[in-house]
Amino acid sequence: MLMKLLIKKERKKFLEDFGREVVVQKPEKHLVKDFSKDFHTQFGVIKKEFFTEADGAKVKIGNQEYNLLTPSFIDFYLGIERSAQIIPLKDVGRIVSETGINKESCIIDAGSGSGGMALFLAAIAKEVKTYDIKEENIAIVRRNITYLGLKNITAEVKNIYESQNIQDKDMDVFTLDVPEPWKAVDTADKVLKIGGFLVCYSPCVPPLSDFLEEIKKRDNFNHLRTIEIIERDWEFDGRKIRPESQQIGHSGFISFVRKI
Repeated sequence: MLMKLLIKKERKKFLEDFGREVVVQKPEKHLVKDFSKDFHTQFGVIKKEFFTEADGAKVKIGNQEYNLLTPSFIDFYLGIERSAQIIPLKDVGRIVSETGINKESCIIDAGSGSGGMALFLAAIAKEVKTYDIKEENIAIVRRNITYLGLKNITAEVKNIYESQNIQDKDMDVFTLDVPEPWKAVDTADKVLKIGGFLVCYSPCVPPLSDFLEEIKKRDNFNHLRTIEIIERDWEFDGRKIRPESQQIGHSGFISFVRKI
Protein backbone atom coordinates (compact mmCIF):
# COMPACT_ATOMS: atom_id res chain seq x y z
CA MET A 1 0.00 0.00 0.00
CA LEU A 2 1.74 3.16 -1.23
CA MET A 3 1.08 6.05 1.12
CA LYS A 4 2.94 8.83 2.83
CA LEU A 5 2.53 10.27 6.32
CA LEU A 6 2.57 13.99 7.04
CA ILE A 7 3.40 14.95 10.63
CA LYS A 8 3.05 18.54 11.78
CA LYS A 9 5.38 19.50 14.60
CA GLU A 10 4.25 21.17 17.80
CA ARG A 11 3.98 24.91 17.33
CA LYS A 12 5.06 27.19 20.17
CA LYS A 13 4.42 30.86 20.62
CA PHE A 14 5.85 33.37 23.09
CA LEU A 15 2.98 34.79 25.15
CA GLU A 16 3.70 37.97 27.05
CA ASP A 17 1.14 37.13 29.75
CA PHE A 18 3.04 33.95 30.59
CA GLY A 19 6.53 35.33 29.93
CA ARG A 20 7.53 32.20 28.04
CA GLU A 21 6.82 30.01 25.04
CA VAL A 22 3.81 27.73 25.28
CA VAL A 23 2.44 25.00 23.03
CA VAL A 24 -0.56 26.41 21.25
CA GLN A 25 -1.23 23.50 18.94
CA LYS A 26 -0.65 19.76 19.37
CA PRO A 27 0.99 17.63 16.65
CA GLU A 28 -1.23 16.30 13.91
CA LYS A 29 -0.74 13.77 11.14
CA HIS A 30 -2.32 12.92 7.81
CA LEU A 31 -2.16 9.77 5.69
CA VAL A 32 -1.82 10.84 2.07
CA LYS A 33 -3.13 8.26 -0.38
CA ASP A 34 -3.20 10.14 -3.70
CA PHE A 35 0.09 11.62 -4.91
CA SER A 36 -1.38 12.79 -8.22
CA LYS A 37 -2.85 15.97 -6.75
CA ASP A 38 -2.06 18.65 -4.22
CA PHE A 39 -2.89 17.99 -0.56
CA HIS A 40 -5.00 20.56 1.27
CA THR A 41 -4.51 21.32 4.96
CA GLN A 42 -6.20 23.90 7.16
CA PHE A 43 -3.08 26.04 6.86
CA GLY A 44 -2.65 25.85 3.08
CA VAL A 45 -1.78 23.58 0.18
CA ILE A 46 1.12 21.13 -0.08
CA LYS A 47 2.12 20.66 -3.71
CA LYS A 48 2.00 17.12 -5.08
CA GLU A 49 5.69 17.31 -6.07
CA PHE A 50 6.60 17.27 -2.37
CA PHE A 51 5.51 13.63 -2.03
CA THR A 52 8.38 12.48 -4.28
CA GLU A 53 10.86 13.69 -1.64
CA ALA A 54 12.73 11.28 0.65
CA ASP A 55 11.59 10.49 4.19
CA GLY A 56 12.37 13.33 6.56
CA ALA A 57 11.74 16.05 3.99
CA LYS A 58 10.22 19.24 5.40
CA VAL A 59 7.78 21.72 3.97
CA LYS A 60 6.55 24.98 5.48
CA ILE A 61 3.10 26.47 5.09
CA GLY A 62 3.08 29.86 6.73
CA ASN A 63 4.52 29.25 10.20
CA GLN A 64 3.60 25.54 10.13
CA GLU A 65 6.11 22.80 9.33
CA TYR A 66 5.29 19.30 8.10
CA ASN A 67 7.63 16.31 7.88
CA LEU A 68 7.26 13.53 5.32
CA LEU A 69 7.51 9.90 6.44
CA THR A 70 6.63 6.42 5.21
CA PRO A 71 3.80 5.22 7.47
CA SER A 72 4.22 2.17 9.70
CA PHE A 73 1.62 -0.41 10.67
CA ILE A 74 0.44 1.61 13.68
CA ASP A 75 -0.31 4.62 11.47
CA PHE A 76 -2.60 2.49 9.32
CA TYR A 77 -4.07 0.67 12.33
CA LEU A 78 -5.21 3.90 13.97
CA GLY A 79 -7.24 4.62 10.85
CA ILE A 80 -9.30 1.41 10.77
CA GLU A 81 -13.07 1.56 10.36
CA ARG A 82 -14.90 1.31 13.69
CA SER A 83 -18.44 0.42 14.62
CA ALA A 84 -17.90 0.56 18.38
CA GLN A 85 -15.18 1.18 20.96
CA ILE A 86 -12.23 -1.16 20.46
CA ILE A 87 -9.97 -2.57 23.19
CA PRO A 88 -7.36 0.13 23.93
CA LEU A 89 -3.77 -0.51 22.92
CA LYS A 90 -2.65 -0.33 26.57
CA ASP A 91 -4.74 -3.46 27.22
CA VAL A 92 -3.80 -5.19 23.96
CA GLY A 93 -0.13 -4.72 24.82
CA ARG A 94 -0.57 -6.34 28.22
CA ILE A 95 -2.41 -9.29 26.68
CA VAL A 96 0.50 -9.81 24.28
CA SER A 97 3.10 -9.66 27.05
CA GLU A 98 1.22 -11.84 29.56
CA THR A 99 0.56 -14.63 27.04
CA GLY A 100 3.82 -14.38 25.09
CA ILE A 101 2.14 -13.99 21.71
CA ASN A 102 4.75 -14.23 18.94
CA LYS A 103 5.24 -15.15 15.29
CA GLU A 104 4.46 -18.82 16.02
CA SER A 105 1.17 -18.19 17.88
CA CYS A 106 -2.22 -19.35 16.61
CA ILE A 107 -5.09 -17.33 18.10
CA ILE A 108 -8.86 -17.27 18.27
CA ASP A 109 -10.51 -13.92 18.98
CA ALA A 110 -14.19 -14.04 19.95
CA GLY A 111 -16.41 -11.00 19.80
CA SER A 112 -14.75 -9.34 16.83
CA GLY A 113 -16.51 -5.99 16.94
CA SER A 114 -14.55 -3.85 14.48
CA GLY A 115 -11.60 -6.23 14.72
CA GLY A 116 -9.31 -4.03 16.81
CA MET A 117 -7.87 -6.88 18.88
CA ALA A 118 -7.67 -9.43 16.07
CA LEU A 119 -6.09 -7.04 13.58
CA PHE A 120 -3.34 -5.96 15.95
CA LEU A 121 -2.58 -9.55 16.96
CA ALA A 122 -2.43 -10.58 13.30
CA ALA A 123 0.50 -8.19 12.84
CA ILE A 124 2.41 -10.27 15.41
CA ALA A 125 1.08 -13.83 15.32
CA LYS A 126 1.24 -16.68 12.83
CA GLU A 127 -2.56 -17.04 12.47
CA VAL A 128 -5.66 -15.33 13.84
CA LYS A 129 -9.28 -16.41 13.50
CA THR A 130 -11.93 -13.97 14.69
CA TYR A 131 -15.62 -14.77 15.21
CA ASP A 132 -18.70 -12.64 15.82
CA ILE A 133 -22.45 -13.32 15.70
CA LYS A 134 -23.18 -10.10 13.78
CA GLU A 135 -22.72 -10.11 10.02
CA GLU A 136 -22.30 -6.32 9.97
CA ASN A 137 -19.34 -6.59 12.36
CA ILE A 138 -17.66 -9.27 10.28
CA ALA A 139 -18.16 -7.13 7.16
CA ILE A 140 -16.28 -4.27 8.86
CA VAL A 141 -13.49 -6.59 10.00
CA ARG A 142 -13.06 -7.92 6.47
CA ARG A 143 -12.82 -4.39 5.07
CA ASN A 144 -10.22 -3.59 7.72
CA ILE A 145 -8.26 -6.73 6.83
CA THR A 146 -8.13 -5.59 3.21
CA TYR A 147 -7.20 -2.05 4.24
CA LEU A 148 -4.26 -3.30 6.33
CA GLY A 149 -3.22 -5.90 3.76
CA LEU A 150 -3.15 -8.75 6.29
CA LYS A 151 -2.99 -12.31 4.94
CA ASN A 152 -2.97 -14.41 8.12
CA ILE A 153 -6.39 -13.55 9.54
CA THR A 154 -9.91 -14.77 8.78
CA ALA A 155 -13.24 -13.39 10.02
CA GLU A 156 -16.41 -15.49 10.16
CA VAL A 157 -19.94 -15.27 11.50
CA LYS A 158 -20.05 -17.86 14.32
CA ASN A 159 -21.51 -18.16 17.80
CA ILE A 160 -18.62 -18.83 20.14
CA TYR A 161 -21.00 -20.17 22.80
CA GLU A 162 -21.86 -23.14 20.53
CA SER A 163 -18.75 -25.28 20.88
CA GLN A 164 -20.05 -27.89 18.44
CA ASN A 165 -19.76 -25.34 15.63
CA ILE A 166 -16.14 -24.40 16.36
CA GLN A 167 -13.72 -26.86 14.81
CA ASP A 168 -10.37 -25.28 15.71
CA LYS A 169 -7.80 -27.28 17.69
CA ASP A 170 -4.49 -26.76 19.51
CA MET A 171 -4.73 -22.97 19.64
CA ASP A 172 -2.21 -21.03 21.71
CA VAL A 173 -4.43 -18.15 22.83
CA PHE A 174 -8.18 -17.59 22.98
CA THR A 175 -9.36 -14.01 23.63
CA LEU A 176 -12.91 -13.25 24.72
CA ASP A 177 -14.70 -9.90 24.50
CA VAL A 178 -18.32 -11.05 24.71
CA PRO A 179 -21.31 -10.24 26.98
CA GLU A 180 -21.51 -13.70 28.59
CA PRO A 181 -17.94 -15.08 28.64
CA TRP A 182 -18.78 -17.98 30.98
CA LYS A 183 -20.76 -19.52 28.13
CA ALA A 184 -17.59 -19.80 26.04
CA VAL A 185 -15.56 -21.89 28.50
CA ASP A 186 -16.59 -25.18 26.87
CA THR A 187 -15.38 -23.83 23.54
CA ALA A 188 -12.11 -22.73 25.11
CA ASP A 189 -11.62 -26.19 26.58
CA LYS A 190 -12.16 -27.68 23.13
CA VAL A 191 -9.90 -25.42 21.07
CA LEU A 192 -6.97 -24.61 23.37
CA LYS A 193 -3.89 -26.80 23.59
CA ILE A 194 -2.58 -27.82 27.02
CA GLY A 195 -0.71 -24.77 28.28
CA GLY A 196 -2.75 -22.42 26.11
CA PHE A 197 -4.08 -19.11 27.45
CA LEU A 198 -7.70 -17.99 27.80
CA VAL A 199 -8.07 -14.21 28.14
CA CYS A 200 -11.35 -12.63 29.18
CA TYR A 201 -11.84 -8.90 28.65
CA SER A 202 -14.81 -7.25 30.33
CA PRO A 203 -15.65 -3.61 31.12
CA CYS A 204 -17.80 -4.64 34.10
CA VAL A 205 -17.36 -6.88 37.14
CA PRO A 206 -20.54 -9.09 37.08
CA PRO A 207 -19.77 -10.91 33.77
CA LEU A 208 -16.18 -11.34 34.85
CA SER A 209 -17.25 -12.76 38.21
CA ASP A 210 -19.54 -15.30 36.52
CA PHE A 211 -16.73 -16.24 34.15
CA LEU A 212 -14.29 -16.87 37.00
CA GLU A 213 -16.87 -18.90 38.94
CA GLU A 214 -17.18 -21.13 35.89
CA ILE A 215 -13.38 -21.44 35.65
CA LYS A 216 -13.20 -22.52 39.32
CA LYS A 217 -15.45 -25.49 38.52
CA ARG A 218 -12.94 -26.82 35.97
CA ASP A 219 -9.97 -28.91 37.05
CA ASN A 220 -8.12 -28.23 33.80
CA PHE A 221 -8.14 -24.41 34.01
CA ASN A 222 -6.03 -22.28 36.32
CA HIS A 223 -6.88 -18.62 37.00
CA LEU A 224 -3.58 -16.71 36.89
CA ARG A 225 -4.60 -13.14 37.61
CA THR A 226 -7.13 -10.38 36.95
CA ILE A 227 -5.89 -6.84 36.34
CA GLU A 228 -6.83 -3.46 34.94
CA ILE A 229 -4.41 -1.03 33.30
CA ILE A 230 -4.67 2.66 34.17
CA GLU A 231 -2.71 4.90 31.83
CA ARG A 232 -1.81 8.55 32.44
CA ASP A 233 -0.48 10.94 29.82
CA TRP A 234 1.80 13.75 30.96
CA GLU A 235 2.27 17.20 29.48
CA PHE A 236 5.71 18.83 29.25
CA ASP A 237 5.70 22.55 28.62
CA GLY A 238 8.77 24.32 29.99
CA ARG A 239 8.68 23.97 33.77
CA LYS A 240 5.03 22.96 33.68
CA ILE A 241 5.29 19.17 33.96
CA ARG A 242 2.17 17.40 35.17
CA PRO A 243 -0.42 14.75 34.27
CA GLU A 244 -2.86 15.93 31.62
CA SER A 245 -6.08 17.29 33.09
CA GLN A 246 -8.44 14.97 31.25
CA GLN A 247 -7.52 11.30 31.29
CA ILE A 248 -9.11 8.05 30.15
CA GLY A 249 -9.46 5.98 33.31
CA HIS A 250 -11.00 2.52 33.46
CA SER A 251 -11.45 0.68 30.17
CA GLY A 252 -11.80 -2.95 31.15
CA PHE A 253 -10.75 -5.84 33.38
CA ILE A 254 -8.48 -8.52 31.94
CA SER A 255 -8.48 -12.04 33.36
CA PHE A 256 -5.76 -14.50 32.39
CA VAL A 257 -6.49 -18.22 32.61
CA ARG A 258 -4.33 -21.16 31.52
CA LYS A 259 -5.35 -24.63 30.42
CA ILE A 260 -3.44 -27.21 32.48
